[in-house]
Parts: sequence; structure tokens; C-alpha cells
Amino acid sequence: MRLLPDPGPARTLALSTLINTVGRGTWLTASALFLTRSVGLTVAQVGLGLTLTALVSLIASTPMGYLADRRGPRGIQLAALLASAACTAALVTVRSFPTFLLVGTLMAIADAANRGARGALIAGAVPAEQRVRTRAYLRAVTNVGISVGAVVAGVGLAADTRGAYVALILLDCATYLLAAAILLRLPVVPPVPAPTHGPRLVALRDRPFLAFTVLDGLMSMHFGLLNIALPLWIAEHTEAPHWLISACMLVNTVMVVLFQVRASRGTEELAGAGRAARRAGVVIAAACLLFAASGTVPGPAAVALLLAGSLVHVVGELWHSAAGWGISFGLAPADAQGQYQGAYGMGMQLGSMVAPAVVTTLAVGWGVPGWLVLGVFFLSVGALVPPVVRWAEGARVAQPVAA
Repeated sequence: MRLLPDPGPARTLALSTLINTVGRGTWLTASALFLTRSVGLTVAQVGLGLTLTALVSLIASTPMGYLADRRGPRGIQLAALLASAACTAALVTVRSFPTFLLVGTLMAIADAANRGARGALIAGAVPAEQRVRTRAYLRAVTNVGISVGAVVAGVGLAADTRGAYVALILLDCATYLLAAAILLRLPVVPPVPAPTHGPRLVALRDRPFLAFTVLDGLMSMHFGLLNIALPLWIAEHTEAPHWLISACMLVNTVMVVLFQVRASRGTEELAGAGRAARRAGVVIAAACLLFAASGTVPGPAAVALLLAGSLVHVVGELWHSAAGWGISFGLAPADAQGQYQGAYGMGMQLGSMVAPAVVTTLAVGWGVPGWLVLGVFFLSVGALVPPVVRWAEGARVAQPVAA
């Protein structure tokens, strides 16, 4: 399948995302070593700083989405990309934990604005029936961009000098600027007037939508299975070779690039998206069973089970992502897409903050019983999404303006 969508707003968004995520991939790969080896921060300081800035981004998500609705999403996203470029360039001046925290906080606010504006921009520039498909394309090109960026960063990591790290940072800065320049090709999406009465941040008062956001955030902890728990599980609890960690990561990346768009079919409507979320819970639970079994068998069988588990897991990942897009777009009022997309993003951020402690405690600390608990957890969360979606639909019928 083609990586880029047909010419038009969706392709412009995809090209901008591809360029930007190449830079993001370089920073994600090199950030920990830059901050510890070049800046001189401790591992504990880096971890604390990333946690605090993630919390800032979570809190800012909905207000920044509201701003995108009121001021126009294209302008806010352009401003967010330019601000991100400036903050990224400022990283070369970081010499202490307080300055790292200051720059990181500003970057977190810009990132929150970028996410909320992007959701509103997709909703405003792309026909409703193509929104989920466009998000699927964006996720596919994101995986390509981050992979390319990781390869580029490897050159700088091999050099392991201050100059090499600065070069990677400036490359990331340049991708923000180029991504913003590409977005100028998009038509302006007009701002939506603020409501004349009632609360401004209606997404935070929409209980059915917030319930879905929490469920989606809990489901998103499955990303921690592959990125955090599985490498430790393979290294400490199985007889599989350590190179299999990279192989499982590669399986995930390739599958997302090849099949995310196809997996989004049928999730444009709320009912179909709800069913996809339920299916995601089932197959992620099955992946947990396969991962658990790999710790009880000899090396060759463990390799087969781990690769099979990675394939099954990524199918659930594809369905979970597509379901979230379909539901978040489908439940958002036309005049509040930005803040609803910002609120939807809070779930993913919450999941990413909680996942490291949960998945390492259960999967790595408890072993096979912990994997089984995780399987039941994901199965249950997925099963709860369809009734919550029906609750939200019913609330909109009864109170269509402010659910």
C-alpha cells in the first residue's frame, strides 16, 4: 500500500509529519545520552524532568485544544512548531537541571498545542469520512520518520561528542521549521466562535467522553509491554537471545507502516470503532498469554512464542489506535474538535506515565501470573469501550450541544 495519501490536505499533513518525525526520532534516540554525558545530569534528574514535563503536557492538552478551536488550528499548529524549534535550539544552552526543566516545560506546552491543533486541523481540512484514514496515514509515516531519525542519531551516538549531539539537536530544530513551511500549503481552517453561554472547556465536563478517555489511556499501557516489559522479560526470564528484542521492535514498526491504514477500515463510525476497541482487548490479552508462555520453554520455542506474541500484539495495537481516532472524532462536537482531541490525548499521556510501574511490576516482577493479570486487564478494558460509547451517544441525543 502507498505510504502517502492522495494529493490534498491529507498528503500535506503526512509530508509535514514525516519530516518532523525524522527529527523527533533523532531526539528520542539521543536525548538520554545528551542530557547525561554532555549536559551532566544524573539519570534520576532526567527521569524526574521527563515525568514533570509530561505532567505539564497532560494538563495543557485540553486548554491548548480550546485555543486551536478559537484561534484557528492551522495558525496554532504553525506557532507550536515554531515554538518547538526555538525550544529545541535552546537545548544546546542547557547546563543544569533547572534550565533543563524550564526548556522542557516550554516544549511540553508547545507539544500540547501541536497535538490539539493537529486534531482540529484534520477535522477541519479533511472530509469527515476520511479523518480516521488520515490519522492512520499519519501514524504510518510517524513510524517511518522515527525509524529514519533513529538511524541518523546512531551516527551521532557513535561519535559521542558534544559537537555530534549539538548537530542532532539542530537537525531536529530544522525539521520543525521545514514541517511548518510545508503546512503553509494547507488552506486556512477558520476559527470557531466561542459559545455565548455555558462552560468553555466542555470536554472536561463530558463524563461519557472522559470515561472513554480513561479507558483508552488504560488500554494504551499496552505500548509499555513492547517498549519496557518485553525487553526485560526476554533478557531476564527467557532463554531467547537478546537480539530478539530488536526483532520484536522491527516486527512492530513494519506492521504499523504496512497495515495501519488497512486496519482503520470500519472505524469511521462509532459502532465500528467500539467493536475494534473490544477486538483490540481480546488480541492484546492473547499476546500476553504468548509472552507468558515464552518463559517456560526452551530457547527455540521461546523465540517462536515471542515473535508470535509480537505479531498478535501489533494487531491489537492497530485496532486500538484506529478505534481511538474514530471515537474521539465521532464524539467531538463540530465547534470543539480541538479541545476534544486535546482531552483524548490526555488518556494516552496518562497511560504512558503509569505504564512503566505497572508493566514492570506485573510482567517482570510477578512473572507468568503478572502476564495473566495484564491479559485479563486488557480484555476487560476493551470490553468496556462499546457500552461507554453507547452511553456517550445516548447523552448526545438527550443533550446535543453540551454532552
